[in-house]
Amino acid sequence: MDLDFALREDRPSDLTSASTAEQRSTMEKWERSNRMSLMIMKHSILEAIRGAIPEETQAKAFLDQIANRFAANEKVETNTILSKLVSMRYKGKENIREYIMEISNLVTRLKALKLELLEDILVHLVLISLPTQFSPFKINYNTQKEKWTLNELIAQCVQEEERLKQEKIESAHLASTSHGFGTNKKRKRDNKGKQTAVSGTSKQKEQKKQDKDITCFFCKKAGHMMKTCTKYAA
Repeated sequence: MDLDFALREDRPSDLTSASTAEQRSTMEKWERSNRMSLMIMKHSILEAIRGAIPEETQAKAFLDQIANRFAANEKVETNTILSKLVSMRYKGKENIREYIMEISNLVTRLKALKLELLEDILVHLVLISLPTQFSPFKINYNTQKEKWTLNELIAQCVQEEERLKQEKIESAHLASTSHGFGTNKKRKRDNKGKQTAVSGTSKQKEQKKQDKDITCFFCKKAGHMMKTCTKYAA
């Protein structure tokens, strides 16, 4: 929409009776862009900040005033970015591609602060920040003669991450299968014990039933034999 025309170009010279149609069109375009840019910027910032900035009629000067109010100390910013860069560690929760891109973004910000890091250093910083699961991967890189670019490092890390995830899934599946096997075996043992207990109970019930059917030949009472009869023994 070309709304930033007034921020990219200085204000044209004032129009005169001798101004051409092209000059009048350019002035109209600049004034419209300047008016819209001022309106958008003033609407986008807090009222407290807006009140602290001197009134300006040109959008470019207004933007410069804001920049001066929020000028940062380059030394402090460089120290902050470097501290974050050195302390970053990949924990495996986020996407490894996004993680490496975040490190690359910090290096780009340092470059803007006139502190440039070589791509080889960036590759080593990423490898150092990887957890112990990536140890074979890092050893493999260190034993190679060739050096990886950042794009090659991203591709290799993504591939290694997928391999580790697959191994984790297979290990979990194997553990669950082994656990299930032991459970089934234990269940069979338990069932066998239950069956034994049920068999013993059935035998007791059957024995009681048989005892009720027995009749003593001496006292003619049911439930015992003559040899166990107390009256016969007396």
